[in-house]
Amino acid sequence: MKKLFLFSLLFSCSSIIPSLAQGQGFIKRYINKIINDTSDVSEPQFLLYPTLAYSPETSWEIGFSSLYVYYAKRDTSNRLSEINGFTFVTLEGQYGLWFDHANYADKEEWFFLGRLRFQQFPLYYYGLGPDTGNDYLALVDSKQLLIKERVLKKLKKDFYLGMELDFNHFGAVEFEPNEPNEILDLPLGSEGSTNIGLGLGVVYDNRHNVLNVRKGLFSELAYINYAPFWKAKYEFSTIISDNRLYRPMGKNNVFAAQLFGQFNSGEVPFNMTSALGGESQMRGYYYGRYRDKNYISSQVEFRFLPIPLGFTKRFGAAVFAGAGTVFPDFSNLYLDKMVWSAGAGLRFLLFPKKDIYTRLDYAFGNDTSGFYIYIGEAF
Repeated sequence: MKKLFLFSLLFSCSSIIPSLAQGQGFIKRYINKIINDTSDVSEPQFLLYPTLAYSPETSWEIGFSSLYVYYAKRDTSNRLSEINGFTFVTLEGQYGLWFDHANYADKEEWFFLGRLRFQQFPLYYYGLGPDTGNDYLALVDSKQLLIKERVLKKLKKDFYLGMELDFNHFGAVEFEPNEPNEILDLPLGSEGSTNIGLGLGVVYDNRHNVLNVRKGLFSELAYINYAPFWKAKYEFSTIISDNRLYRPMGKNNVFAAQLFGQFNSGEVPFNMTSALGGESQMRGYYYGRYRDKNYISSQVEFRFLPIPLGFTKRFGAAVFAGAGTVFPDFSNLYLDKMVWSAGAGLRFLLFPKKDIYTRLDYAFGNDTSGFYIYIGEAF
């Protein structure tokens, strides 16, 4: 598995960054905003922080992450919207630019949910299915562009319906065998592909703060058909089911649970297969450690936000566990092929007035482990 170490120095500022010419006064205000959160609760806030990471396939990685949060029309009765950004370069010449967003219009009449990924970044290929070995078969290098966007209209309170667009380009692909001169049985789409999907999504969402949900329910059911109106090399369809439950336990504690499924049918190229692992689901597993047409996972998490310490109310903690598997079809779905993950983490209250924490998680599973530093909860 990829070993990742992140060291983050956090800085905070308001939505308009003052000129550096203000010198020490600017620095004091800059630090004061993160320590004391002096901004008005309705004021948009912007956070920028550098990241430093190391992994065997990239060497040292240097980047910047950012977070912008706001209320539509600065009305705190609206739900909190957020835009996350991350950009990086490595000593091996790799690079990437990521954006995620969840934005609500005034009165939640519209809901925009999506992500963008542009990167040249290697990934390990272990093979397809739940029975792959611990040693990766190949290191896959490629250029990738992913755009996933959902535009949803409120039909009635907390209930949305809308279109979903998914664009995924996987090009300049090279499979480098782990064992020199080994001849690999390459998966479908190993030469690269461009896939465009259109579909419909139904969402129920009554969360008020997507970065730290203390009470609520989120449920999405989406159907996406790839290459329905244009000629493409691979034609397939995807059904996504994402269900999340949040319940307060006492004054500050939260119980959270998620059940997720991604089910593909048709000719599914390698880059569009369902992948297990990552920073939000099945933490502790390298993203793509297990791949196949279909994927299901579940996780539960108990959050202490904050921990009742006498000297501060800025620290919290969490414990979590999950299980999941990949499979080619439902006739080959076996519970004994499930893998597990578990872990714990620390939280720091970054924006007290908006109830936003940054998290440091350590997770482990079957012969694997990983560290994660992110703003906002995993789900």
